Formats: sequence, structure tokens, C-alpha cells
Amino acid sequence: MKVPIDIENEDVREDAEQAVEAEEIAMDELTPEEEAAMVEAAKRAGAQAAEESMAAEAEAEAAEAARNDLQDQIDRMAEELETAKKEAADASDRLLRLQADWDNYRRRTAAERIAERERAAEKLVTNLLPVLDDMERASEHATQNAEGDEKVTQFVEGVMAVHAKMLDILSKEGVEVIDPAGQAFDPLVHQAVGREENTEAFDETVAQVYQKGYRMGGKVIRSAMVTVTYGGPKRPAEESEE
Repeated sequence: MKVPIDIENEDVREDAEQAVEAEEIAMDELTPEEEAAMVEAAKRAGAQAAEESMAAEAEAEAAEAARNDLQDQIDRMAEELETAKKEAADASDRLLRLQADWDNYRRRTAAERIAERERAAEKLVTNLLPVLDDMERASEHATQNAEGDEKVTQFVEGVMAVHAKMLDILSKEGVEVIDPAGQAFDPLVHQAVGREENTEAFDETVAQVYQKGYRMGGKVIRSAMVTVTYGGPKRPAEESEE
């Protein structure tokens, strides 16, 4: 049976037709046994091709499944990595906050310890001030009543030497004596306990100091008790500012 061949190229078409005719002639010359053998061989070849095709499809499906599994693993690993990054960032933030809290706590406790030491030192100095006052009053009283008594004079000198040593020790701790006699009255540092009329001195000048004041670390821990003049001329502005 001749099969029409639809090929545009005339030479190629003729060659194909001749090949088909030759095959048909060869088939016509085969015996029934040979033809059956060829048919069986063709069936086996077709079955083998089908098996190979199915095997290839199975391999392709297995490869696709393996690729999908690998992609799923990659996606899970990416999610886990992102989660780990987020947890690491959160841990880093917590660590920074804890470090900042610790630094603040350390500075606060250090400042509190310093303030506590300053309060303790201030309390100690404040408790010693009446002792200094008593030493000054005793020395002043003894001097007024010594009347040339050498022993009393020596006693006064000893008391004042001790007084000077105490002031020297306190000065090393930042304690300053406020003795404002003759200075302009300052209500922030001085406590007025009386007034004296004095037309020769500037108005509001410290006339007498009944009790010395003390300053520690720039803070007035006891104001000086003084009397203030009035009735005199006004203090010049520049001198008042000084």
C-alpha cells in the first residue's frame, strides 16, 4: 500500500516515496513467519520504548518531588534563619537595655554614696561647730580677764592652737569660715540679729559678728549671726556687687 507523502521539496518527496515503495516491496517478499517475527519485534520495541518512557516519567516525577522537598527545606531553613536573626536582635536589644540600666544604677548608687558621705561629713562638721564656738568664747573670756596672768595667757594660746588645728583639718575637707565683719550684709550668707545706727559706715554693713558662719563645698551649712548698720550712706554699686 502506497502512502501519500506531503513534502513540498520535489526531490525529497521522491526519495521518501522510493524508500516507502522499497519497504513495501521488502514486506511483500517476507514469509509469514518473518513478518510475524518482525511484528513481534516491533511490539517488543514498542513495549520497551513505553517502559523507557514510563521510567523517564517516573524519574522526572521523582526529581520534581526531590526538588520540591529541597525547596521546602530551603524555605524552612530561611524561615528559621529569619527567626534566629530576630531573636538575636531582640537579645541584643535586651542586653543593651540591661547594660544601660546597669550603668544608670551604678552611676546612681555612686552618686548616692557620694551624697551620703557628704551628708555624713556635713553632719560631723555641724556637730563640731559648737565646740569651735566654745573654744573661741572661752579664749575671748580668758583673755579679757587674764590681767597679765602668764598661766592664763599660756592656756589661751594652747586653746587657740588646738582651735587653729581643727580649722586646718576642716579646711582640707572644704570647710570655710564666714567672718564678715565690715563687709556688706548678704541675707543669703548672714543672719541679722540686730541693727546698729552708724552714720559713718555704709548702710547695711556688718558691724559685729556674734557667731561665725561656715561654708562647706560651696554650701552654707551655718549662716553667720551678725548685727547690721543703718543710717549711713548707700554703698556704691560696684562695691556692693563685689
